[in-house]
Amino acid sequence: MNFPPLNEQLDLITRHTVEIIPIDDLERKLARSIATKTPLKIKLGADPSRPDLHLGHTVVLRKLRDFQELGHTAILIIGDFTAMIGDPSGKSKTRPQLTFEETRKNGQSYLDQASKVLDGQKMVVRYNSEWLGNMSFADVIRLASKYTVARMLERDDFTNRYKAGEPISIHELLYPLAQAMDSVALENDVELGGTDQKFNLLVGRDIQREYGIGTSADTTPQVCITLPLLEGTDGVQKMSKSLDNYIGFNDPPREMYQRMLNVPDSLMMKYASYTGVLSPSDFAHFSRLEKENPREAKHFLSEKTVAFFHDAESATREREAAENIAQGGVPEDIDEIFIEENSVALIDALVKAKTATSKSDARRLVEQGGVSVDDEKVTDAKAIVTLTGSAARVVKVGKRKFFRLKRK
Repeated sequence: MNFPPLNEQLDLITRHTVEIIPIDDLERKLARSIATKTPLKIKLGADPSRPDLHLGHTVVLRKLRDFQELGHTAILIIGDFTAMIGDPSGKSKTRPQLTFEETRKNGQSYLDQASKVLDGQKMVVRYNSEWLGNMSFADVIRLASKYTVARMLERDDFTNRYKAGEPISIHELLYPLAQAMDSVALENDVELGGTDQKFNLLVGRDIQREYGIGTSADTTPQVCITLPLLEGTDGVQKMSKSLDNYIGFNDPPREMYQRMLNVPDSLMMKYASYTGVLSPSDFAHFSRLEKENPREAKHFLSEKTVAFFHDAESATREREAAENIAQGGVPEDIDEIFIEENSVALIDALVKAKTATSKSDARRLVEQGGVSVDDEKVTDAKAIVTLTGSAARVVKVGKRKFFRLKRK
């Protein structure tokens, strides 16, 4: 296979990365790949602790796609085995462990969603239970002997928890070693991850070396490439479903569009650059808009994001709905919630419409002035919404969520 020239490959690979450790090794690997016409093996590990992907995941998936487009082999590791341990990275306490069945179910969902960014036809998918599940206790002891507790405690989250007197379970210390065994099993040339995965990636490099991989005269262990973490819609913390500051791959078109509109203006260029939802010509257009008309730039990026994960028709429809909302109107295709009686408690209606996660959440929304019925703000958490005949009532939650209440 003929690969692009070295400099051309490096230009694409280094774009939007934080660190390449070490870049000299990457250059040597690429040069050897070109000379031998052999693709590099690029690994991305994903623990399916949750079944849903969000835009934060696009950053590293997009980089894996870059390698695919250069002709290299993209290997997506579904960590069905390591997910039962749970990566403590960035966590202040032990994660709950999942069952094997849960990890497999989440893994399939992860794979389906990742294919929206990656070329599924050119992707190698492996489950790390293939090799980790076959390790004996003697194998685990042998692996553990290759790394010290002192080095493990260099990891920031372990260090912080140790100093704070927070418990650290032994199985958590095994997680980086288990992930490293993925690199041993695959003998991959490069591993990708967010900046919060740097420690794990470097352990993989060390353990490959311990098992004799990349130690010959003309080879090196895996190169570690870290990518930036994408802040969520709050503009502060990294995107996370648990923080409700995420935009999910599987979000309905309206919710995706409206969540995009909530992204701070200061982050729009980062979203446009790192998520990969814009073509080069679209990115050039966005860059001009971002300077000349930030509001239009935000709508443009929101529309293109919906089109990327759904379709152009949905994107156009949501753009029109957003413009209607901005002018004080109500979208035509909002959800309709049917009730049996002539009246219903407002907080019950909010929960039924899934615009509140619980009655206490609904009560808070009402008392804070975030709910109106037929354009009239309601602040009484005990309010009752009455329906007359076949007439519907329109409930607005926040700035952009609506639903209609109707009698059955």
